Amino acid sequence: MVSLETPVCDFDAPALDFMLPDVDGKLWSLQDCCGDKGLLVMFICNHCPYVKAIIQRLVRDTAELKPLGINSVAIMSNDINQYAEDSPQQMKKIAQQFNFSFPYLLDSSQEVAKKYGAVCTPDFFGYNGQLKLQYRGRLDVSRKETAAPDVKRDLFSAMREVSMTGKGPAEQIPSMGCSIKWID
Repeated sequence: MVSLETPVCDFDAPALDFMLPDVDGKLWSLQDCCGDKGLLVMFICNHCPYVKAIIQRLVRDTAELKPLGINSVAIMSNDINQYAEDSPQQMKKIAQQFNFSFPYLLDSSQEVAKKYGAVCTPDFFGYNGQLKLQYRGRLDVSRKETAAPDVKRDLFSAMREVSMTGKGPAEQIPSMGCSIKWID
């Protein structure tokens, strides 16, 4: 397992369109996922210890962002032939187990992850209402272990700011996680 950090935020980079199936086979586009005030695009997977450490907080934060006009979408881009825990069946199981309030999409060709420049799981791309990038940072200080319950909620605070002002914070701490498992 290779741990990587995300690059710094490329402010105002446009969100890139996609058409991907969810765990039930329904196709979703970028526009289908958007909220009035923005969109959080998350590259996650099932097997990564970094994602496992934050999944409950991620579900909480995305649910709390929704009434602020920020919708969310999760994309799984790992090579499912090498990582059975990331299979569509397991994706569906995880989405149900944690009661995802957002679509969980399969990027089997890995084209969407490549277009976005995603490097690890989790990798967060927070867009404003004009679908311009405003956040590319971490959820919180959690790494492979869940941080204390009262830590600063970096992603939530940043996306709340985006919902109110259309702009993300100038200072952002990169997310860290397992490398995306690319198809050979």
